[in-house]
Order: sequence, then C-alpha cells, then structure tokens
Amino acid sequence: MEQQCRAQTRSSEQLEQIFNFSFSSIENTVLMGGATEPLYLPAGMDYSAHIRLSNPCHVMTEKHHIFYRANYFSSALHEVAHWCIAGERRRALLDYGYWYAPDGRDKSEQTAFELVERKPQALEWAFSLAAGIQFRVSNDNLAMLEVSDSEFQEKVWHQLQAYCEFGFPARAGIFLNGLFSYYGSSKNRLLAQVKER
Repeated sequence: MEQQCRAQTRSSEQLEQIFNFSFSSIENTVLMGGATEPLYLPAGMDYSAHIRLSNPCHVMTEKHHIFYRANYFSSALHEVAHWCIAGERRRALLDYGYWYAPDGRDKSEQTAFELVERKPQALEWAFSLAAGIQFRVSNDNLAMLEVSDSEFQEKVWHQLQAYCEFGFPARAGIFLNGLFSYYGSSKNRLLAQVKER
C-alpha cells in the first residue's frame, strides 16, 4: 500500500482500506462497518437474516465479510483480531461458530468469555499501538461489578507479551505490517512500547 497517513485523525474507513488491500484477494475477505452488531459472515450466506446494515448495497455475497459496529475504530480492530485467530474451519461458520452470552453472564460464563477473549484482545492491543490509539481491555459484563478488569487486563497483557516474544499469528502479522505502513509506525516501536509498560 503506497499511501501513508501520518495525520492525527483515525477512521474506520482507513482500517477497511488497509484490511481489504491486504486480504480481499488472498483470503477472499473484506472488512465492512455500519452494522448494528458485529458479525462474521462466510461467503454465500444471506446477510439480511443475521444483521442490519446502514449501507447494504456494498455486500458482495462471493466474499467473506467481517462486519463491525457502526463506524467504530476499536470495533473494527477487535473484529479483525477475532478473524486473525479463527482457523480455516471456524472461518467457514457464521460468527466463527462462537457463542455469545450478553451482559449479565454468571461467574463461570465470565471465565469462559475471558478465556476466549484473551488472545483477540491482546491482538487488538497490538493493533491499537500500531495505529497510535489508546486501547482499553473490556470484560464486556457491566452486570458483574465484582469482575475485575485489572485481573483480566494482566492476562491480556501477558498474552501480548507472548505474541511479541514468540510471534504473532500469520494474518495478524500481515495486518500489523499494513498498520505500520499506513500510520508510520514500526514493529520495533511496537515492541518498545510493550516493553516500556
């Protein structure tokens, strides 16, 4: 990608450009905002039964779609992180075949959620650093006030450190390189930021 953006503003459309440039052809997958809720939709599925979009005319049924909420930058990064971790079998399933229990999960459901979310949130943290934005860990459960964000944050942080030390998943590495190029950062800068924490 030849274009570089060193401006202070960040937009989800920039992320779509970076992602789609990197993966539209080689992975037959596109990133698209404007959804009421995030969703991964494998190619050939009718989106209208699963999601409402602000601009449905751009949906290409021959492509896999990663839909993120509205035009939220962080939502786009989070959904890309899930896609980067999902294996080939999961990428053939609606929303990767994941369950989602809404706000109000009990302690065992929350533990299962955190186990599933640790790796994607660590990738989202790396993506956020590469894009030059602040990251905030989310336990996504406002109803359980006794759930500690700081405990979960430490688990996510340790996962991020492991990725930095042992390597990122392949698709995450490609996306990171796109972010580095577009936003004028680098892997060395990312590693230094992680080390400084």
